[in-house]
Amino acid sequence: MKSHFEIHRRFRNGILLLSLFLFGLVLIFYWYPTSRNDVEHFQELAEFQAQIEANKLAANEKKKSYRLKPFNPNFITDYKGYVLGLSPEELDKLDAFRKENKWINSASDFKRVTGVSDSLLARISPLFKFPDWVQHSKNQKPYKKKKYSVKSFSQKEDLNSISVVELQDKIGVPDFIAERIIKYRNELGGFISDLQLKDVKGLYGNQRTKILALYTVKNKKEIKKINVNVASVKELMEVPYFDFETALDIRDFIEANNGISNFEELGKIEGFSLEKIDRIELYLTLN
Repeated sequence: MKSHFEIHRRFRNGILLLSLFLFGLVLIFYWYPTSRNDVEHFQELAEFQAQIEANKLAANEKKKSYRLKPFNPNFITDYKGYVLGLSPEELDKLDAFRKENKWINSASDFKRVTGVSDSLLARISPLFKFPDWVQHSKNQKPYKKKKYSVKSFSQKEDLNSISVVELQDKIGVPDFIAERIIKYRNELGGFISDLQLKDVKGLYGNQRTKILALYTVKNKKEIKKINVNVASVKELMEVPYFDFETALDIRDFIEANNGISNFEELGKIEGFSLEKIDRIELYLTLN
């Protein structure tokens, strides 16, 4: 047994140094992670505390600015009402008023709707901010429509001789609409009725009324009305409002029904619109 535990003298010092080295490593691995974790934990706590303080500071600044910032009293949230000092009952009255699609346009309106005290109103009303159009509407005079005196037939000028410049200067029609009127008149070979102004795309009713207050069709070309009950497809196509397919549908419908006694019957044709029937009648007759 003794021979198994005998160590040569040359190795004793090496074994001692190795033991000391291993013992030192154990101490290092035992203490180092604990110390490191403590430092990291302390840093995390410091960062978290700093974040909390920053959030508190931001909330306080927001609250201060929230109190001083102008606002539209039509849009008050529960939190804003709390900051301003409004009671839940006053906020409910405001909410019910707005649900009726009504608007507050003055401090007196706000008091009437919510019933706030005069002292609270005096404190918060300087912060009220209404849209610019509300402010302007209080100072502007009511708009009065310019009226055009309607002239008699003899006093009016001929609609078939009116120019683009006259439409712009006398009536105030935009240049592109004025040009469209003259172009359409030329396509027709001249208006035969004031009604045909309805066909000008983009010409509003009030503009048409202004034009007809000063102008009317006087010199119109003579046209021979077409008997719709016996007209051929080619003859029907001479009507400005009919194309080949429309003329063909009308011819077939009349033949199938042995003629019509009223222009309104054309509305029974699939795809035929009676919207322009008053202008179509200018070119047609029933017998």
